[in-house]
Amino acid sequence: MALKRNTKIDASFSMSSMTDIVFLLLIFFLVTSTLVNPNALKLLLPKSTGQVSAKPMATVSIKHYPQRNAVTYHINGNATPVTFNEIEGELRSLLDGEDEPTFSIYSDETVPVKEVVALMNIAKRNQYKVIMATSPE
Repeated sequence: MALKRNTKIDASFSMSSMTDIVFLLLIFFLVTSTLVNPNALKLLLPKSTGQVSAKPMATVSIKHYPQRNAVTYHINGNATPVTFNEIEGELRSLLDGEDEPTFSIYSDETVPVKEVVALMNIAKRNQYKVIMATSPE
């Protein structure tokens, strides 16, 4: 009785699972690339009912006086206002040497957006993180 064993190795490879993985990766990268905005400022918006994980080392308050069309800036709740040109130097002296320099912006509802964006530009130039303070709902 001459029984032969079938010991041949099949060298074929199925590409169907590989194409499925490549297709899923393609979809993943297409979806995530639409979420990335390289020109955006890093802004940590705290939830009004929870706490923020980052603790600000400094605060900048902006108060708007519509009747005089004037804006004042206060650093760390100081009652005496500082000019806009002094803010960057003050923040540098307060935040130098910190691992993750972070400051928060407390802005009145009536403050023009350009004033807040000017503070965000200071943060971007110096690679500071910004927390935009909100009031609880």
